[in-house]
Amino acid sequence: MKVHSDPIHFKARNPVVSLGIFDGVHSGHHEILSRLTSLAREVSGESVIITFWPHPRQVLKPDDNKLKFLCTLEEKKVLLEKAGIDHLIILPFTRTLSNQDACEFVENTLAKRFQIKYLVVGYNHHFGKDRLGDFKIIEECATRFGFKAFKMPPRLMNGEKVSSSIIREALWSGHIQKANNFLGYEFFVNGKIVGGKMIGRKIGFPTANITPKENYKLIPSDGVYAVKLQINGNLYKGMLNIGVRPTIDSSRLVKTIEVNIFDFSQDIYGQDVTLIFVDRMRDEEKFDDMEALVTQLKKDKIRALEILK
Repeated sequence: MKVHSDPIHFKARNPVVSLGIFDGVHSGHHEILSRLTSLAREVSGESVIITFWPHPRQVLKPDDNKLKFLCTLEEKKVLLEKAGIDHLIILPFTRTLSNQDACEFVENTLAKRFQIKYLVVGYNHHFGKDRLGDFKIIEECATRFGFKAFKMPPRLMNGEKVSSSIIREALWSGHIQKANNFLGYEFFVNGKIVGGKMIGRKIGFPTANITPKENYKLIPSDGVYAVKLQINGNLYKGMLNIGVRPTIDSSRLVKTIEVNIFDFSQDIYGQDVTLIFVDRMRDEEKFDDMEALVTQLKKDKIRALEILK
């Protein structure tokens, strides 16, 4: 996949295009991507995704610290490449662009700059100033500027429409399996292993502290999880705690992400890690003493190994 951060000289053969944020590149998005790539093959063309960076809400609501995303820009590139996309165009999102009329954007960007032949969008796609550009406007503009537009129906799972917002809510609510089903893969967080206080080592459960690579990446709700970890190309099993460690450090209440890697003794401080969330096992709890905590951790490990079999 070719990534175009400066698309002024972009050229593609019979470009078949979809545009949007594609946060998470989830199973609903894959319906669009599959149609995009198959249509490109039919017309001997090339598949093209147009996305925006920074995220529009980061520009329009810069003080919204609650804004979190399912994937980072770098993760999005990897997920789109896995889906077989030929070109990814990253357009800088600005307030000027946000004020552009929908049909003006179609004319100036899609028709004149990229000379698209086909446009594939999702069932609820809106764009342009005040998000007034819907599929009806897209069809009108397509006729005027000589390309064809296709609208994909929603992907339904258990009677719900798959969307990034529903997946984000599932993760914040601790419903990992639902989120993974809707994503079509297991939710992951890329981070770096940093030093901690080594308290876990003293009680027989050494942990590695994880710092996410991007602060806008969504982190699931506090609790204890069964996880897999990818380190230096190798896959390991473990259990993870997200929270404030109330039994160990109740005075500070600083949130941490700590993982106990099973059957592992290497020094990996400073290394990159990918946390893969398989299931949530329980809420974070405050125990009466360290002995009670250790007893629970032993139970957690047994359950995590059952989940990860």
